[in-house]
Amino acid sequence: MAETPLPLPAFTSWDTFPFEGDLKVKALDAPVDVEPARKGEEIADCKACQSGDDSYIWVNERWRVRSMDRPTGLPMILILEPRSHLDLGDLPNLLAAELGVMTVRVERAIRSLDDVARVHVNRWGDGAAHLHLWFMARPKGQLQLRGSFLPMWDDILPPVEERRWREDLALVAAWLAEFGGTALAQPPRIEWQAPSSFVEGLGVLSDEKESDGGAGGSEASPAEPAVQVSEGVEKSPETEKPSGAAVGVASVPRPGQHAAATGQHTASAGQSVAVAGEPGTIAGQSTAAPQHPAQPPTGSVGQPPTGPAGQPPTGSAPQPTGSAGQPPTGPEGQQPTGSAG
Repeated sequence: MAETPLPLPAFTSWDTFPFEGDLKVKALDAPVDVEPARKGEEIADCKACQSGDDSYIWVNERWRVRSMDRPTGLPMILILEPRSHLDLGDLPNLLAAELGVMTVRVERAIRSLDDVARVHVNRWGDGAAHLHLWFMARPKGQLQLRGSFLPMWDDILPPVEERRWREDLALVAAWLAEFGGTALAQPPRIEWQAPSSFVEGLGVLSDEKESDGGAGGSEASPAEPAVQVSEGVEKSPETEKPSGAAVGVASVPRPGQHAAATGQHTASAGQSVAVAGEPGTIAGQSTAAPQHPAQPPTGSVGQPPTGPAGQPPTGSAPQPTGSAGQPPTGPEGQQPTGSAG
Protein backbone atom coordinates (compact mmCIF):
# COMPACT_ATOMS: atom_id res chain seq x y z
CA MET A 1 0.00 0.00 0.00
CA ALA A 2 1.45 3.26 -1.13
CA GLU A 3 1.87 5.97 1.49
CA THR A 4 -0.03 9.15 0.95
CA PRO A 5 2.41 12.07 0.56
CA LEU A 6 2.26 14.71 3.22
CA PRO A 7 0.75 18.03 2.17
CA LEU A 8 2.90 21.10 1.82
CA PRO A 9 2.81 23.36 4.89
CA ALA A 10 1.35 26.82 4.65
CA PHE A 11 4.66 28.59 5.16
CA THR A 12 5.75 27.53 1.66
CA SER A 13 3.54 30.37 0.40
CA TRP A 14 5.01 32.99 2.73
CA ASP A 15 7.03 35.81 1.25
CA THR A 16 9.88 34.93 3.60
CA PHE A 17 10.12 31.35 2.35
CA PRO A 18 13.29 31.18 0.23
CA PHE A 19 12.13 28.60 -2.34
CA GLU A 20 9.47 28.41 -5.01
CA GLY A 21 8.34 25.99 -7.67
CA ASP A 22 7.26 22.36 -7.40
CA LEU A 23 8.04 21.09 -3.92
CA LYS A 24 7.24 17.87 -2.09
CA VAL A 25 7.71 16.69 1.45
CA LYS A 26 10.27 13.99 2.18
CA ALA A 27 9.15 10.73 3.67
CA LEU A 28 9.60 10.61 7.43
CA ASP A 29 12.15 8.07 8.69
CA ALA A 30 11.29 5.57 11.41
CA PRO A 31 12.37 6.51 14.95
CA VAL A 32 15.56 5.00 16.44
CA ASP A 33 15.86 3.25 19.78
CA VAL A 34 19.05 5.00 20.96
CA GLU A 35 19.95 8.60 20.36
CA PRO A 36 23.40 9.08 18.81
CA ALA A 37 26.05 10.94 20.80
CA ARG A 38 26.54 14.58 20.00
CA LYS A 39 29.87 16.08 19.03
CA GLY A 40 32.16 16.84 21.96
CA GLU A 41 30.35 14.99 24.69
CA GLU A 42 33.67 14.45 26.43
CA ILE A 43 35.96 17.36 27.26
CA ALA A 44 38.82 15.76 25.35
CA ASP A 45 36.68 15.71 22.20
CA CYS A 46 35.02 19.12 22.74
CA LYS A 47 36.13 21.68 20.19
CA ALA A 48 35.12 24.60 22.42
CA CYS A 49 37.11 23.34 25.39
CA GLN A 50 40.21 22.69 23.27
CA SER A 51 40.17 26.12 21.59
CA GLY A 52 42.30 28.94 22.97
CA ASP A 53 41.13 32.47 23.60
CA ASP A 54 42.73 33.62 20.34
CA SER A 55 39.87 31.88 18.50
CA TYR A 56 37.33 34.27 20.08
CA ILE A 57 36.56 37.96 19.63
CA TRP A 58 35.83 38.63 23.33
CA VAL A 59 36.45 36.72 26.56
CA ASN A 60 36.13 37.06 30.31
CA GLU A 61 36.62 34.66 33.23
CA ARG A 62 33.39 32.68 32.59
CA TRP A 63 32.14 33.44 29.02
CA ARG A 64 33.51 33.69 25.51
CA VAL A 65 32.12 34.98 22.19
CA ARG A 66 33.29 33.70 18.82
CA SER A 67 32.40 34.31 15.19
CA MET A 68 32.39 32.23 12.05
CA ASP A 69 35.76 31.55 10.44
CA ARG A 70 34.77 33.62 7.37
CA PRO A 71 32.04 36.05 6.25
CA THR A 72 28.62 34.62 5.41
CA GLY A 73 25.42 35.98 3.89
CA LEU A 74 24.28 37.84 7.03
CA PRO A 75 26.02 40.93 8.40
CA MET A 76 26.96 39.20 11.67
CA ILE A 77 26.70 35.75 13.29
CA LEU A 78 28.13 35.24 16.78
CA ILE A 79 28.10 32.35 19.24
CA LEU A 80 28.09 32.73 23.03
CA GLU A 81 29.66 29.90 25.06
CA PRO A 82 30.48 29.31 28.72
CA ARG A 83 34.06 28.37 29.57
CA SER A 84 32.81 25.41 31.58
CA HIS A 85 31.85 22.26 29.69
CA LEU A 86 28.13 22.44 30.41
CA ASP A 87 24.84 22.29 28.53
CA LEU A 88 21.89 24.59 29.16
CA GLY A 89 20.20 22.39 31.76
CA ASP A 90 23.52 21.83 33.58
CA LEU A 91 24.26 25.50 34.34
CA PRO A 92 24.56 26.40 38.03
CA ASN A 93 22.54 29.33 39.30
CA LEU A 94 25.40 31.83 38.88
CA LEU A 95 25.97 30.97 35.22
CA ALA A 96 22.23 30.66 34.58
CA ALA A 97 21.72 34.20 35.87
CA GLU A 98 24.68 35.51 33.88
CA LEU A 99 23.39 33.81 30.74
CA GLY A 100 20.43 36.17 30.68
CA VAL A 101 22.68 39.22 31.17
CA MET A 102 25.13 38.05 28.50
CA THR A 103 22.34 37.28 26.02
CA VAL A 104 20.99 40.82 26.30
CA ARG A 105 24.48 42.32 26.15
CA VAL A 106 25.52 40.45 22.98
CA GLU A 107 22.20 41.26 21.30
CA ARG A 108 22.66 44.98 22.01
CA ALA A 109 26.24 44.93 20.78
CA ILE A 110 25.24 43.42 17.42
CA ARG A 111 22.21 45.68 17.07
CA SER A 112 24.48 48.72 17.51
CA LEU A 113 25.86 48.12 14.00
CA ASP A 114 24.53 50.50 11.35
CA ASP A 115 23.17 47.89 8.91
CA VAL A 116 21.42 45.62 11.46
CA ALA A 117 17.67 45.83 12.09
CA ARG A 118 17.02 42.81 14.35
CA VAL A 119 19.04 40.07 16.08
CA HIS A 120 17.67 36.51 16.25
CA VAL A 121 18.76 34.37 19.21
CA ASN A 122 18.64 30.59 18.79
CA ARG A 123 19.67 27.49 20.69
CA TRP A 124 19.37 24.08 19.06
CA GLY A 125 21.86 21.86 20.83
CA ASP A 126 21.57 18.77 18.62
CA GLY A 127 24.97 19.17 17.02
CA ALA A 128 27.51 19.99 19.78
CA ALA A 129 27.22 19.12 23.46
CA HIS A 130 28.88 22.31 24.75
CA LEU A 131 26.25 25.01 25.29
CA HIS A 132 26.29 27.61 22.53
CA LEU A 133 23.74 30.31 21.66
CA TRP A 134 23.48 31.67 18.13
CA PHE A 135 23.05 35.39 17.44
CA MET A 136 22.06 36.14 13.83
CA ALA A 137 21.73 39.70 12.54
CA ARG A 138 19.04 40.52 10.01
CA PRO A 139 20.06 43.26 7.55
CA LYS A 140 18.19 46.52 7.80
CA GLY A 141 15.47 46.91 5.17
CA GLN A 142 15.51 43.23 4.09
CA LEU A 143 11.95 42.33 5.08
CA GLN A 144 12.00 39.05 3.16
CA LEU A 145 14.58 37.78 5.64
CA ARG A 146 12.26 38.15 8.63
CA GLY A 147 11.26 35.14 10.68
CA SER A 148 12.47 31.61 11.16
CA PHE A 149 13.97 31.21 7.68
CA LEU A 150 16.85 33.61 8.40
CA PRO A 151 19.37 30.72 8.85
CA MET A 152 18.42 29.42 5.39
CA TRP A 153 18.94 32.84 3.83
CA ASP A 154 22.39 32.99 5.42
CA ASP A 155 23.43 29.96 3.34
CA ILE A 156 21.79 31.33 0.18
CA LEU A 157 22.99 34.95 0.11
CA PRO A 158 26.50 35.85 -1.11
CA PRO A 159 29.00 36.59 1.67
CA VAL A 160 29.43 40.15 2.86
CA GLU A 161 32.64 42.10 2.26
CA GLU A 162 35.40 40.71 4.46
CA ARG A 163 36.92 44.09 5.40
CA ARG A 164 33.55 45.42 6.57
CA TRP A 165 32.91 42.14 8.40
CA ARG A 166 36.19 42.42 10.33
CA GLU A 167 35.52 46.04 11.19
CA ASP A 168 32.12 45.08 12.62
CA LEU A 169 33.68 42.27 14.66
CA ALA A 170 36.09 44.76 16.23
CA LEU A 171 33.23 47.16 17.00
CA VAL A 172 31.16 44.45 18.72
CA ALA A 173 34.16 43.26 20.72
CA ALA A 174 34.91 46.80 21.88
CA TRP A 175 31.25 47.30 22.82
CA LEU A 176 31.33 44.17 25.01
CA ALA A 177 34.65 45.19 26.57
CA GLU A 178 33.01 48.37 27.88
CA PHE A 179 31.28 46.13 30.45
CA GLY A 180 34.37 44.08 31.28
CA GLY A 181 36.40 41.32 29.73
CA THR A 182 38.93 41.60 26.92
CA ALA A 183 38.30 42.52 23.26
CA LEU A 184 40.46 40.30 21.05
CA ALA A 185 39.11 41.18 17.60
CA GLN A 186 41.08 43.95 15.92
CA PRO A 187 40.10 46.02 12.87
CA PRO A 188 41.96 45.33 9.62
CA ARG A 189 45.24 47.13 9.19
CA ILE A 190 45.53 50.21 7.00
CA GLU A 191 47.13 49.52 3.63
CA TRP A 192 49.92 52.10 3.43
CA GLN A 193 51.18 53.37 0.10
CA ALA A 194 54.79 52.86 -0.91
CA PRO A 195 57.08 55.56 0.56
CA SER A 196 58.68 56.11 -2.87
CA SER A 197 55.59 58.00 -4.05
CA PHE A 198 56.06 60.56 -1.25
CA VAL A 199 59.75 61.05 -2.16
CA GLU A 200 58.82 61.55 -5.79
CA GLY A 201 56.29 64.18 -4.75
CA LEU A 202 58.98 66.08 -2.86
CA GLY A 203 61.17 66.02 -5.98
CA VAL A 204 58.40 67.61 -8.07
CA LEU A 205 57.95 70.40 -5.52
CA SER A 206 61.72 71.02 -5.46
CA ASP A 207 61.84 71.32 -9.27
CA GLU A 208 58.93 73.79 -9.26
CA LYS A 209 60.65 75.92 -6.60
CA GLU A 210 63.88 76.05 -8.60
CA SER A 211 61.93 76.96 -11.73
CA ASP A 212 60.19 79.84 -9.96
CA GLY A 213 63.47 81.15 -8.55
CA GLY A 214 65.15 81.05 -11.96
CA ALA A 215 62.34 83.09 -13.49
CA GLY A 216 62.84 85.89 -10.97
CA GLY A 217 59.86 84.93 -8.86
CA SER A 218 60.17 85.50 -5.15
CA GLU A 219 63.87 86.31 -4.60
CA ALA A 220 64.92 89.95 -4.48
CA SER A 221 67.08 91.35 -7.27
CA PRO A 222 70.74 92.04 -6.24
CA ALA A 223 70.55 95.45 -7.92
CA GLU A 224 67.94 96.74 -5.51
CA PRO A 225 69.46 98.83 -2.68
CA ALA A 226 69.01 97.68 0.87
CA VAL A 227 66.96 100.05 3.02
CA GLN A 228 68.04 100.73 6.61
CA VAL A 229 65.47 102.08 9.06
CA SER A 230 66.69 104.05 12.09
CA GLU A 231 64.72 104.33 15.36
CA GLY A 232 61.79 102.27 14.07
CA VAL A 233 60.84 104.61 11.18
CA GLU A 234 59.48 102.73 8.19
CA LYS A 235 59.88 103.89 4.62
CA SER A 236 58.02 102.63 1.55
CA PRO A 237 59.44 102.61 -2.00
CA GLU A 238 56.84 105.18 -3.10
CA THR A 239 58.24 107.80 -0.67
CA GLU A 240 61.93 107.15 -1.21
CA LYS A 241 64.07 110.34 -1.14
CA PRO A 242 66.35 111.28 -4.01
CA SER A 243 70.03 110.42 -3.70
CA GLY A 244 71.92 112.51 -1.17
CA ALA A 245 68.84 113.76 0.74
CA ALA A 246 67.61 112.90 4.24
CA VAL A 247 64.07 113.15 5.58
CA GLY A 248 63.55 116.51 7.33
CA VAL A 249 66.34 118.34 5.40
CA ALA A 250 65.62 120.43 2.28
CA SER A 251 67.45 119.44 -0.88
CA VAL A 252 69.24 122.13 -2.88
CA PRO A 253 68.70 122.23 -6.67
CA ARG A 254 71.48 122.67 -9.11
CA PRO A 255 72.15 126.17 -10.48
CA GLY A 256 69.59 127.15 -13.07
CA GLN A 257 67.14 124.43 -12.23
CA HIS A 258 64.10 124.26 -10.03
CA ALA A 259 63.95 121.16 -7.81
CA ALA A 260 60.37 119.95 -7.52
CA ALA A 261 59.58 117.25 -5.07
CA THR A 262 58.25 114.05 -6.67
CA GLY A 263 56.60 112.39 -3.66
CA GLN A 264 55.40 112.72 -0.14
CA HIS A 265 58.03 112.39 2.63
CA THR A 266 57.11 111.26 6.09
CA ALA A 267 59.30 111.11 9.21
CA SER A 268 59.15 111.96 12.90
CA ALA A 269 61.13 114.92 14.25
CA GLY A 270 64.79 114.10 14.70
CA GLN A 271 64.53 110.77 12.83
CA SER A 272 65.97 109.90 9.44
CA VAL A 273 65.97 107.14 6.86
CA ALA A 274 69.08 106.62 4.77
CA VAL A 275 69.72 104.47 1.70
CA ALA A 276 72.66 102.20 2.38
CA GLY A 277 75.57 102.45 0.00
CA GLU A 278 74.78 105.99 -1.32
CA PRO A 279 77.18 108.89 -0.74
CA GLY A 280 76.29 111.86 1.47
CA THR A 281 74.23 109.92 4.06
CA ILE A 282 74.93 108.13 7.30
CA ALA A 283 72.40 105.58 8.52
CA GLY A 284 70.44 106.99 11.45
CA GLN A 285 71.74 110.60 11.07
CA SER A 286 70.69 113.69 9.11
CA THR A 287 73.17 115.34 6.73
CA ALA A 288 72.96 119.10 6.22
CA ALA A 289 72.32 120.14 2.64
CA PRO A 290 74.99 122.27 0.90
CA GLN A 291 74.22 125.96 0.63
CA HIS A 292 74.06 127.93 -2.61
CA PRO A 293 73.77 131.72 -2.59
CA ALA A 294 72.05 131.92 -5.95
CA GLN A 295 69.02 129.66 -5.33
CA PRO A 296 66.58 129.40 -2.43
CA PRO A 297 66.03 125.97 -0.97
CA THR A 298 62.82 124.26 -1.92
CA GLY A 299 60.90 121.31 -0.43
CA SER A 300 57.64 119.86 -1.59
CA VAL A 301 55.74 121.65 -4.34
CA GLY A 302 54.39 124.95 -2.99
CA GLN A 303 55.72 124.29 0.55
CA PRO A 304 58.76 125.90 2.28
CA PRO A 305 61.43 123.50 3.45
CA THR A 306 61.47 122.45 7.03
CA GLY A 307 64.18 121.08 9.25
CA PRO A 308 64.01 119.31 12.58
CA ALA A 309 61.05 120.30 14.77
CA GLY A 310 59.55 122.40 11.94
CA GLN A 311 62.46 125.02 11.83
CA PRO A 312 64.01 126.25 8.55
CA PRO A 313 67.42 124.71 7.84
CA THR A 314 70.49 126.61 8.96
CA GLY A 315 72.26 128.64 6.28
CA SER A 316 69.33 128.85 3.88
CA ALA A 317 69.18 131.91 1.57
CA PRO A 318 66.54 134.57 2.39
CA GLN A 319 63.10 133.86 0.95
CA PRO A 320 62.30 135.99 -2.12
CA THR A 321 59.06 137.87 -2.19
CA GLY A 322 56.19 135.91 -3.71
CA SER A 323 52.47 135.56 -3.43
CA ALA A 324 51.08 134.95 0.06
CA GLY A 325 54.55 134.37 1.49
CA GLN A 326 55.10 131.28 -0.62
CA PRO A 327 58.31 130.64 -2.59
CA PRO A 328 57.97 131.43 -6.30
CA THR A 329 57.37 128.63 -8.71
CA GLY A 330 57.75 128.44 -12.42
CA PRO A 331 57.63 125.88 -15.20
CA GLU A 332 60.03 123.02 -14.76
CA GLY A 333 63.47 123.83 -16.17
CA GLN A 334 62.96 127.69 -16.04
CA GLN A 335 64.37 130.24 -13.64
CA PRO A 336 61.67 131.28 -11.13
CA THR A 337 60.77 134.97 -11.06
CA GLY A 338 62.31 136.98 -8.22
CA SER A 339 65.23 134.65 -7.49
CA ALA A 340 68.52 136.15 -6.34
CA GLY A 341 71.15 137.05 -9.00
